[in-house]
Order: sequence, then structure tokens, then C-alpha cells
Amino acid sequence: MEGQNLASCKPKNSKRAVYPGSFDPLTFGHIDLIERSLGIFDEITILIAENRKKSCFLSTKERITITKEYFKENPRIKVETWNELLIDYMKENNIPVCIRGLRVLSDFENEFQMAITNKQLYPDFEVVFFMSSIRHSNLSSSIVKEIIHFNGDIRLFVPKQIAEYLETRK
Repeated sequence: MEGQNLASCKPKNSKRAVYPGSFDPLTFGHIDLIERSLGIFDEITILIAENRKKSCFLSTKERITITKEYFKENPRIKVETWNELLIDYMKENNIPVCIRGLRVLSDFENEFQMAITNKQLYPDFEVVFFMSSIRHSNLSSSIVKEIIHFNGDIRLFVPKQIAEYLETRK
């Protein structure tokens, strides 16, 4: 690629990306990935969805409200909801890039399978994987919900205002 303009290798609309997930609740791990993504993308859409495989602690409306409130000062972040195929949202909004986080090896296996399937269904689909920061590699929304269930302190894992809200939901 010597002498080739690398900017010409970027996929169209590469300045916008979608970060899908259940965000039940939004954690420091999610926030870290979003903030790091903003170093590459001009706009990130946090796409909050129902995960049929998981039992949600917070309603979709609560997750949207909490996430919008947390990022209200950042015009580069949009928060939306979608309950259909991810690629349908991406096509409809002309966003070909999806952001995903990887904490452990098992995350990669699942994410790789989903990425290949999405690419088959939507040829313009691209995925950018971010390795979890070391300090968040053990963190998941499921762990936070487990700590809440046993009345543990979640303030190491979620922002103060989210922790305060979640503590009222016990």
C-alpha cells in the first residue's frame, strides 16, 4: 500500500458507528469503550435493545433515560432503541460500522460468529472490535445486577448517578 492514500481505504460513512447492546445497566466498561470510540468516530449511536436471552433488570425506557442523561452533554452521542435486526437499523440509517467490546476469549467467539452472519446479510457491514481496558475486563452488566441482588456496593462499576438510581430499584 506504499504511496496509496489510506483515507481512500475507509468504508463510506466511517465517521458514524453504532454500539448495540442491552446496557442493563450502563457500566464503566461501556462508557470506556464509547469514549475510546469517539477517538475514531465523529458520532456514536448507542442502540439499546431487548436481549431475548437475558432477563432485564431495567425497562427499556429506564435504560434509555439513564443513558441519555449520562451522555446529555455530548452532542456526538445519540441514544436510540431498536427491536429488530441490527443490520436493518444500520441499513435504514446508513451506518455500516458496528462497535463491539471484547473482554475475554469467549466474547470473541460469539462476536466473530455474529460479525460473519451480519456481513453475509449486509455486505457493507463492518465491525470494529475494542479490547476491554484491563480495569474493566471482569466487568459485565450481569455482574452488576448480581451485586445489586445481594445488596453489594456497585459504585466501582457504574457512575454515581446510575448507582444511586439502581439502589432505589432494589
